[in-house]
Amino acid sequence: MRELVGRPGVAVGSGKRGFGSDALTVYGRIFAMLTRGHLVLKLPAARVADLIASGAGAPFDAGKGKPMREWVTLIRASDGQPRELAEAAMSFVGGGRG
Repeated sequence: MRELVGRPGVAVGSGKRGFGSDALTVYGRIFAMLTRGHLVLKLPAARVADLIASGAGAPFDAGKGKPMREWVTLIRASDGQPRELAEAAMSFVGGGRG
């Protein structure tokens, strides 16, 4: 997903240590990251639920014991789907800017 870097507002790293330190951000907000070898994306809750229901995704838990409803871990994505979803996440988090 590094090909998204260079688009308006997109950068690598949250500027903080720990969670999201090497994530992709748009206007300072995390939209994609690699966790345990899987792509994790922030998307609207309904889209996350659809991805989980289809088997393409799994709930994402940031270690607090409760899945985050707007975050999904991709586990079985089809060709082109990771990039498409990363672009959707970038747009969702960036409020449509860029």
